[in-house]
Amino acid sequence: MMAFPTHIVAAAGYVFDGNGNILLVKTKHRGWDCTGGQIEVGESIEDGVLREVLEESGVKASVRCLVGVYSNIGAYTWHDGKTPVPTKVMFDFICDYIEGELTPSDETSEVIWIPKENVMDYVALPVLRLRFANILRFDGRIHYCSYVTRPEFKLLSERII
Repeated sequence: MMAFPTHIVAAAGYVFDGNGNILLVKTKHRGWDCTGGQIEVGESIEDGVLREVLEESGVKASVRCLVGVYSNIGAYTWHDGKTPVPTKVMFDFICDYIEGELTPSDETSEVIWIPKENVMDYVALPVLRLRFANILRFDGRIHYCSYVTRPEFKLLSERII
């Protein structure tokens, strides 16, 4: 019998407010980042990213467009030191702010609007810097990248599709 591959499917929402600002959330393990997370069983990718935006920031948003598809093909152990983490496929979306007050969650300690030209002053992890850079220079074409994040970040492939 064939074993089915195991991937985490996740989505990230880069929310813009219409005034040149982008939403950032501060997380325990990644520092400043966009909102996002795993897609739940029975949930579309767009519904999942909008749920994650609301849960992590208190903001209601709409999906404008897909910007990137990323494969983290490295297998590693979760922060607990025991749980294996499967490879991941992530979809990055530009989203537009609709309404809501900035509200931290169990996953986020701070939520702020930052002028988009200053966002790279906040984002520290190399993988997040790559993805934010692709968001900020988006020209209508989709980025595809594969990488590993552990033991250190290594970009394996990058192309426009």
